[in-house]
Amino acid sequence: MENLAIVDLGSNSARMAVTEIAPDGRFREIRRVKENTRLSEGMGREKMLQEPAIKRTIEALKHFKKIYQEVPNVKVRAITTAAVRQAHNRQEFLDRVHRETGIRFQVLSGKKEAYYDYLGVIRTLKLNHCLILDVGGASCELVLVQQRRARDLISIPVGAVNLSEQFHLNGYVRSADLFRAQVAMNDRLKKIPWMRYATRVPIVLLGGANRTLARMAWSYHHRHHRRSIHGYQLSSRAVYATYRELLNRNLSQRKKMPGLEPERADIIIGGMLPLVSLLQRNSDGRVIFSESGVREGIITEYVNQRKQNHE
Repeated sequence: MENLAIVDLGSNSARMAVTEIAPDGRFREIRRVKENTRLSEGMGREKMLQEPAIKRTIEALKHFKKIYQEVPNVKVRAITTAAVRQAHNRQEFLDRVHRETGIRFQVLSGKKEAYYDYLGVIRTLKLNHCLILDVGGASCELVLVQQRRARDLISIPVGAVNLSEQFHLNGYVRSADLFRAQVAMNDRLKKIPWMRYATRVPIVLLGGANRTLARMAWSYHHRHHRRSIHGYQLSSRAVYATYRELLNRNLSQRKKMPGLEPERADIIIGGMLPLVSLLQRNSDGRVIFSESGVREGIITEYVNQRKQNHE
């Protein structure tokens, strides 16, 4: 039995998952931990990772390492995405992380991140056509799926943290700030030529902001707790209703809303903006949540490569 530990350093949170892989290629997750490190906080237009965020991140990585070092026969794959990808002090950060933790990170390109999202989704959701949207802290990945194949994919450098900081969407949101954010988001989407083919398909949602939306909607409509949001569906009307409720509240009021983690309350409006912008162009009106994304895509690729090596 082999174990694969994937350390995933995102713009808003750091995660580590240990997956047990059987000789026949079947796998199951045996441990998952998460720390809200907010690595992209304060990067600004200079795109420089800041010392407080770096320190938080390194502490989280030391904690992860203690956990996976206790797992027998473990291989480690460490990846990082938009915040580090965009940072001008990227190499200094990666060198420091390696020096202080011993972990070497691979910086995924935006397209590679989107491709892993596609692999993770297509393995677990029975959809022939869809648009995958992964909203992270500092980027969004979009994948148009036709006949279960990735027809087009892109990563754009806007996410929950940088949208919230740039357009002042953290506290009580002024209408002028929201309007500027919506115009900027729509301009981004207009520049993607293949987006016109993605207006009549369901949107599959990944990423922390989207998982939060699912938990909020579930808390509002159902009394019992749902263990997994995978495959859960919402209508555009339900998404708009949740967005409106968030906009009607200031930061301290949002922190008390069911299903919304208090530490995510300042970036949830920025995090939902890409989805709301896409839904305004979409006539299908369905959103479907996926718990499978980049990490599951990496595992799928790893298992497939291992199978080919043994043939």
